[in-house]
Amino acid sequence: MTEQNQSVEVEETLETPEGAEVSEKPSYEELEAMLKEEQLRGLANEQNLRRRHAEELQATHKYAGQKFAAEMLPVKDYLEMALLDQSGNFEALKMGVQMTLNELNKAFEHTQITEINPQPGDKLDPHHHQAMQLVESEQEPNTIVSVMKKGYQLADRVLRPAMVTVAKGEN
Repeated sequence: MTEQNQSVEVEETLETPEGAEVSEKPSYEELEAMLKEEQLRGLANEQNLRRRHAEELQATHKYAGQKFAAEMLPVKDYLEMALLDQSGNFEALKMGVQMTLNELNKAFEHTQITEINPQPGDKLDPHHHQAMQLVESEQEPNTIVSVMKKGYQLADRVLRPAMVTVAKGEN
């Protein structure tokens, strides 16, 4: 008799005053299907996020040099103009080369490229300097005697160490 009472109660709660039925509680199978659907949506969303991230990363790598390339365009223009100059005026050519160098320096500044230009007497820093030659000198051992080529760094990463001549230690 308890079962009949329960079924009567369920039947009573399923009807509305107008006589329309209210949806029943979802069955175990329906809950399982809803859970699987939710899991599939979550997986699809995760895959989409990964794909978008990979695309953004690829675009970042592809266009990483865009800012520097844009800064270099005027430098190229000046060099081409200098090559087209047929005037034979050495002073004008020298001035054009200086303007080109100024433009290159601006490009380096805008893209955070700085010189590594040690001075004679500075201590050798293996992170920023490359000893190309050891020479007898009255300077302290492992100090820079002269700079053969300046070095450059991008932000805090060395692009090329300064190539230097270094004082020998006493044998």
